[in-house]
Amino acid sequence: MDNQNHVLNRIREQYDKMSKSHKVIAAYILEHYEQAVFMTAAKLGEVLGISESTVVRFASGIGYDGYPKFQKALEECVKSKLNSVQKMDAKYGSSSQSEILTSVLTADIEKLQDTIQNLDATAFETAVSTILEADTIYIMGLRSNEPLAAFLHFYLNMIRGNVRLINTTSVSETFEQMMHINNKDCFIGISFPRYSMRTLKAMEFANDRNAKVIAITDSIHSPMNLYSSCNLLARSDMVSIVDSLVAPLSVINALVVALCLKCPQEVKRNLEMLEETWNNYQVYLNDEINFIDDEPILNYSLRRDND
Repeated sequence: MDNQNHVLNRIREQYDKMSKSHKVIAAYILEHYEQAVFMTAAKLGEVLGISESTVVRFASGIGYDGYPKFQKALEECVKSKLNSVQKMDAKYGSSSQSEILTSVLTADIEKLQDTIQNLDATAFETAVSTILEADTIYIMGLRSNEPLAAFLHFYLNMIRGNVRLINTTSVSETFEQMMHINNKDCFIGISFPRYSMRTLKAMEFANDRNAKVIAITDSIHSPMNLYSSCNLLARSDMVSIVDSLVAPLSVINALVVALCLKCPQEVKRNLEMLEETWNNYQVYLNDEINFIDDEPILNYSLRRDND
């Protein structure tokens, strides 16, 4: 693990065993450590509605000899983030635009190859079956992961009904949107470094309600794996200061394709109904819609013969 992020890793590793008040502190720090680094124990407690002594005990509880030592560790995290810009300049500063393009694309190809080698095929098959069998699907991905969640939500809506995208800045609103989740449902949490504590809390809630939980994340060390029964791992190292979403998006695309091949007639029927709706309400011009007849979404070499 990155030593400069060691304090955050400590918090993630110990989160599940923390008291309720300590979990509140942990959640805030993981989401806002750039702000927390400037706060005294008293100020942090004031912001969270928790006593100063509780904040001090939190720092000691995760292995620091007092709050000042803990705050110093947070400073190292912030410095590490700022230094990433300098590292990017050192790596690409003297490169031409074409060299930068080649370097970034090559790095993405390596991430795809690593994902192919390390993705658990059994976990992938389990995820497909779980999504098909669930009554309601809940999907959540925040910050840079929002496009991934939206992409999966868009295509799952074409394949099956009862798909809900959780997208809120409030933990309480997240639970409100998930209040009916139960053991017949499935929750898909998407999170890559920096991991989202809100997504982790939602996964914990889904797990507590006995829903099937699927994690789409970067490694076996990801805290997202704490509450999931099915882990789909895709590499997403930072090329510079920008998260690479190529491998995660490919895994999600593979999920969509596998689901389509499991129920091709239902997918075709849904698309035909959608095209008819578009035509009736003139949402698009006719010459912009030409995918039902050609069936490109089902036109894969793995397509099964009709029984």
